[in-house]
Amino acid sequence: MNSSNSLKTPIAIIGAGLAGCECAMALAANGIPSTLFEMKPHRYSPAHERDCLAELVCSNSLRSNDPKSAVGVLKNELRTLGSIVMRVAEETAVPAGKALAVDRELFGKRMTELVEAEPLITLVRKEITSLDPALEPALAPFGTIVLSAGPVASDSISASLAALLEPEGEQENSGKKNGSRLYFYDAIAPIVSGDSLNMDIIFRGSRYSEEEGDYLNCPMEKDEYFAFYEALLSAEKAQTKDFEKEMHFEGCMPIEALAERGPRTLSFGPFKPVGFTDPRTGRRPYAIVQLRAENLNCTMFNLVGCQTKLLYKEQERIFRMIPGLENAEFVRFGSMHRNTFVNAPEVLAEDLSLRVAPHIFLAGQITGVEGYVESSACGLWLGLQLAARLNGRNIPQPPPESGLGSLLRHLQTPVKRFQPSNVQYGLMPELGERAKKADRKQLYSERATRSFDEWLPEIR
Repeated sequence: MNSSNSLKTPIAIIGAGLAGCECAMALAANGIPSTLFEMKPHRYSPAHERDCLAELVCSNSLRSNDPKSAVGVLKNELRTLGSIVMRVAEETAVPAGKALAVDRELFGKRMTELVEAEPLITLVRKEITSLDPALEPALAPFGTIVLSAGPVASDSISASLAALLEPEGEQENSGKKNGSRLYFYDAIAPIVSGDSLNMDIIFRGSRYSEEEGDYLNCPMEKDEYFAFYEALLSAEKAQTKDFEKEMHFEGCMPIEALAERGPRTLSFGPFKPVGFTDPRTGRRPYAIVQLRAENLNCTMFNLVGCQTKLLYKEQERIFRMIPGLENAEFVRFGSMHRNTFVNAPEVLAEDLSLRVAPHIFLAGQITGVEGYVESSACGLWLGLQLAARLNGRNIPQPPPESGLGSLLRHLQTPVKRFQPSNVQYGLMPELGERAKKADRKQLYSERATRSFDEWLPEIR
């Protein structure tokens, strides 16, 4: 622990992962002291093993460095804003083709060294179990609290957050069932690019409606359905970590688990064709797979009811067996895993503070961003924003056309069922001009860079 600062600093940061470290270092770079609480090595989450800060637990890859990719755009923005994560990642990089991957041990060690050496950061190795200073005396001196606990936040801090967010009597049990504002388990269906769909087969419509409807529908004949069903039964599945072995609820059963219940479970369940007529044949299909728009631009579509634990390569193979998806490009694969995150559009203000407790801010994956780079971006932005405020000024939100701005926009866009997201071009406003598919990434990238560069002088 650094001894040069007392606990009478204005900001407490709970959790020294990527977001927490970015937030603390951004504050320090702008002359603002903070106290960073980290429960390791006294207590470890089920996913963590090392006592270093900013431990990378799932992979050593920070994904593509291609400047035309959405994550490549976001990385360049973070470099410009002084991201400590990007700096250390490049110092500890290992060969990974076009991706940025790191030596995990060296990365964590270097991040820890830099945070410990920063005189404006007081690092306290202590578990914080509540957001209520009356129950957690360590928080009593602080007027501002940043919660940057990651997707495997402890049961105690999750329960404390739930108590703030959920009305009394409506709180749900951590790890068993999701509440309406705080989720503990993530069931994600694959998302595909709209440009890759075969609209000669797929038709638009809602059940029993003669109007166009909000869904895209992939009709399946009997032989197509059973080929898909057999492929699900024999597919290779991702192994579940011990701490993620919890009961599946009917609303989020993996599609392969539903298939194991019997050959007609899907056709009488999520693939039920009742109320639809295939315009190509004039009759009801044997089964139907619905696609729901995932973004305002309707450039990405979610495979309804297809949450899964299949390996990515198996998802690509099997979901392309669905008529109309034979050439599908996957924006995101499906997954089911432990993931603590809030219903951001409902509970977070634009500045990432809790609407019910404006002195508490969230950063990182708990907000509903997905991935190392996105988590870092969220923490860095919050640090810059808080520093500006404490220095007597406000800085404008980054433009939605930028990588950072599109992530923040995602956290403020109301949807029926909010889900975490990586940075994607589908989160950005649609391109004004009709562009060829081959040119779209380049155009999105150029527009993002241009808008970010125009915005940057406003925060300097």
